[in-house]
Amino acid sequence: MMLTPFNSSAVGTEGRKQCIVNDHMEPFIVLYILIFIISLPGNLLSVWAFIRSPRAKCLKIFVVVPLQQQSTSVYLVNLLVADLLLLIALPFKILKDLGALPWKLMVFHCQVSAVSIYISLYASIAFLAFIITDSYLKDCHTPRSLRLLEVGFARLLSLVVWLLLLLIMVPNMALPIQQVQEQQYLSCSSLKKDIGLHWHALTVFLCTALFLNASVAVLLSSGLSLKRLLGSRNDSKLWVDARRAAGSVAAVAAVALAYIFSFVPYHVIRTPYTLAQTKVITDCPTKKQLFLWKESTLLLSVLHLCFDPLIFFYLCTPFRQKIRKMFPCCRKQTVGDTETQAAEVMMRPATAVQKEEEGIHSHF
Repeated sequence: MMLTPFNSSAVGTEGRKQCIVNDHMEPFIVLYILIFIISLPGNLLSVWAFIRSPRAKCLKIFVVVPLQQQSTSVYLVNLLVADLLLLIALPFKILKDLGALPWKLMVFHCQVSAVSIYISLYASIAFLAFIITDSYLKDCHTPRSLRLLEVGFARLLSLVVWLLLLLIMVPNMALPIQQVQEQQYLSCSSLKKDIGLHWHALTVFLCTALFLNASVAVLLSSGLSLKRLLGSRNDSKLWVDARRAAGSVAAVAAVALAYIFSFVPYHVIRTPYTLAQTKVITDCPTKKQLFLWKESTLLLSVLHLCFDPLIFFYLCTPFRQKIRKMFPCCRKQTVGDTETQAAEVMMRPATAVQKEEEGIHSHF
C-alpha cells in the first residue's frame, strides 16, 4: 500500500530497466523520525493521564458526568487507540525506508504494518469528525441530538468504525503475495498479485468515500456552530450564552482546520497515485512525481500525532487537571477548571437540563 509498484517478473523476463521511485527517501525519513520523537511522549503521557486522572472520567464512562462529555470521552479514547496503533507501525516504515530491515521484515511491513498505518489514519479521520460533530450537537438540546450524545450510541458507532475498517483493510494483509527477488528498494505493491491490486484499488475507493462523508460532517458542524454564534448577536440573552460558548466554537474551528490541513492534501493525490500503483499510469517520471507527492501529503496526515494530545488536553477536564498537577505552578489553574466546570453545569438552561434528564431516563 505504501509504495509504487513495478512488475519484477516482467523485469526479469524482458530485461527492461526498473522504475525505482523510492530511492531518495532521506528527507522523509528525517521528518518521520522527528514526528515520532515529538509525538511519542505526548501520546504516552495521554495514556498515563487518562488512566490516572481523577476517577478516570475519560475512560470510565459510567460515572455521573454530563451526557455530551460521556460521548466525547468515548471518541477521545478511540482516537488515542488509533494514535497508538500508528506509533507502533511507524518505526517499521522508517526502518524500511532506511533499508535497515531484513527482507522478511520488509515483507512484514508491506503486509501488516503499512496496512496498520492506514487503519489508524482512517480511524483518526472518523473519530475527529465525531468529536467535531459531537461538539455541535451538545448545544442543540433537542431530543434527537440528546439521543445521538448517549454513551451507548457513541460506543456502537465506534465499534462500527473499527469493524468496517478491519473488513476493508484486513484482506490486504491476508491475500496471497507473489515472490519477488530480494532488493534494496522494495515496492510494496510489487508483492501483490492481480487480485491484491484490485482489492487495493477498492480499498482506496471505500476509504476515500469514508473521508468525504467525514469531511461533510466536519464542514457542516463547524459552519453551523459558527452560524449559531454569529446569529445570536441579535438576542442579548442568547448572546451571553453564545459568548460563553465562543471558546468551544473556537476549539471546534481549530480542530476542523487541523483536520483539513492534515488529511485533505493526501486525498487530493491519493487517486492518481493509486492509478500508478495499479499500472494504469506507466510513465516512470510521472510515477516518481506522484510518489513524492504521496509521501509529502502522507507526512502531513501523520503529523496529526503531534496535535492530538492538545485535543485531549482541551476537551477532557480530568486529563487537563492531571497534567497540570504535574507542574506546581499550574495547580491553581486546576482548581479554576473545576470551579468553571461546576459553574457551567449550574448555568445551563433549565430546559436543557430537563431534556437531558428525560433522555437519560428514556435510555434506561
